[in-house]
Amino acid sequence: MTGNQIKAARSLLGWTQARVAEASGVSIPTVKRAEGSGALSASPNAIAEICKALEDAGVVFIQENGGSIGVRLK
Repeated sequence: MTGNQIKAARSLLGWTQARVAEASGVSIPTVKRAEGSGALSASPNAIAEICKALEDAGVVFIQENGGSIGVRLK
């Protein structure tokens, strides 16, 4: 999982960082850290909660499988 994937997933849904924070039960600064460039700086538990909230809303995270990583809607 990358910060860019989380940011792209949020964008696909049209969600603000505040909406992601509310849906995942983490703080807005934690969402900001999760979306940061480079290595994820939020805790693994926070990342899992954010990803679960985005997946519950219809996002599919695409892992690198010979191509590139990404996100899409179900």
